[in-house]
Parts: sequence; structure tokens; C-alpha cells
Amino acid sequence: MLNTTETETRRVLFDAMSDAQRHLQQHGTSLCELLDAIDDPSATDPLCDLHMAFEKPFPDAADIGAALRQIERFLACQTPSSLDRLGRERNFYAADAARWHGARVSELAARFPHIG
Repeated sequence: MLNTTETETRRVLFDAMSDAQRHLQQHGTSLCELLDAIDDPSATDPLCDLHMAFEKPFPDAADIGAALRQIERFLACQTPSSLDRLGRERNFYAADAARWHGARVSELAARFPHIG
């Protein structure tokens, strides 16, 4: 007998991983530029982890979810004043970019179960 709950759970995770990968392909460069501009050595580590997770033949949903949550937490920790200063110094909308990327990453991360 087919376990439809398990099948549906796998489908949901597969869809979440596909959406995360598509988002990374479309907006990863912009996110990387923002994280680089923040100039914290640990800022790009979770993004690299996310890229590495997708390079595996069978990506692990737990790894993808963990990397997305790390990026989400990092962006949430940025103060508006530091983002405004960064925007003035680098001549780009850092605060807007952080809000936009933070919201998108948060939406994606929410689709992955917390493991561990």
C-alpha cells in the first residue's frame, strides 16, 4: 500500500528545494553582492553552503533549510543604521536589498522543516 503522506511530504520538500534553487539561480548574484558589501567574513559562508548543497547529486533538504535559515538570521541581525551607512558608502540601496532578500529567504526557509 502506498503511503500518501510520505509521498506528499517528499513532493513538498522537492518543490521547496526546486524553488530555492531557482531563486538562487535568479537572485544569488544580488544576494552575494549584498553579503559581500556587509563585509563580515562569516556573511558569505551560508551562501557558499547553499551552493555546495545544490552541487550534490542528491541535495539534502536539511542542509538547504539550515543554510537558508543562517542567511535569514544574518540579514535580520543587520541594523538599519549600518545598512543606511553601507548604502551611502557604496552608493546602493543596502537597506532595501536586505529587506527584500530577507523576506524572500525567510519565505523559502519556512518551507523546510527544522531538523536538529
